[in-house]
Amino acid sequence: MSSLNNSPSSRAWQRFKRNRLGFYSFVVFCVLVFLSLFAEVLSNDKPLLVHYKQSYYFPILKDYPETFFGGDFETPTDYLDPLIQQKLSSDGNWAVFPINHYGAQTLNYFASTPNPSAPSGENWLGTDDKGRDLLAQLLYGFRVSVLFALALTIVGTVLGVITGAIQGFYGGKTDLAFQRFIEIWGAMPELYLLIIFSAVFSPSLALLLILLSLFGWMGLSDYVRAEFLRNRQMDYVRSARALGVSNWQIIKRHVLPNSMTPVVTFLPFRMSGAILALTSLDFLGLGVPPGTPSLGELLAQGKNNIDAWWISLSTFGVLVITLMLLTFMGDALRDALDPRKVEK
Repeated sequence: MSSLNNSPSSRAWQRFKRNRLGFYSFVVFCVLVFLSLFAEVLSNDKPLLVHYKQSYYFPILKDYPETFFGGDFETPTDYLDPLIQQKLSSDGNWAVFPINHYGAQTLNYFASTPNPSAPSGENWLGTDDKGRDLLAQLLYGFRVSVLFALALTIVGTVLGVITGAIQGFYGGKTDLAFQRFIEIWGAMPELYLLIIFSAVFSPSLALLLILLSLFGWMGLSDYVRAEFLRNRQMDYVRSARALGVSNWQIIKRHVLPNSMTPVVTFLPFRMSGAILALTSLDFLGLGVPPGTPSLGELLAQGKNNIDAWWISLSTFGVLVITLMLLTFMGDALRDALDPRKVEK
């Protein structure tokens, strides 16, 4: 047990926990992500459970026509309709709604003020210019941004580690050829390519992920290459070669584990960059498909509706808090994995 507690990973974790700002930022960020994964339970225009005429219904899992609840049409039930709400609250009937009664695409047709409307008891953060609840838009948009950033970070990290490992471990002509390729590939106009592909193909998160991944690996590749160039000269690598260990086993068991410090350190910063990239593209109209909750679209609405200060302020606040949490986590990780740090 003592050897486990004295392992490098354990000591790094203890240093990370001692950085209170970074550690609590990590906890808060994990809580926010966890809550966003259950956005449909927290913010939805459909009840979680309905008790109507001695029967139970689960509208959050299945659509029911409004004739089930005393309506006149076979269309899906609008649970915000005053007539439906009256029927669900009379004669012993009841419904359990989420905390926020609006979904990502819910339009408040029964608003008492024109859109965009200011924060009120009905819409806690107000509505956007389409009449959608801003709190629901931020919750769902945060989830889209974080999951997209996580996917882009994973893909970019894998590509960066693979290319950097090949360059650094083999060196010579292999390294030279990769460096020339990276110089040419990095000179390509990424924004122009995004504009062209957005005009040719229908916009989607998958297309954005592919396009951004094509360029997102190069920065990390340089750091991994430098680590491999340094570690391949170590005595333990030379000993492994002398014992006839294959190159793949040397990379897997010896070089790669000792070259992961920059990879882990840059993960929060890469996620910050991915969130900013998606937000910027959405702001320019080159990002997610129309109708997808988007922080960038909300910023664009704030620009187009200067008087609706609540749109810009709340969206900017979500972005600032998210990026600050990731930055504090990155700083704490950098300090925890710094080999120059000495245990006190």
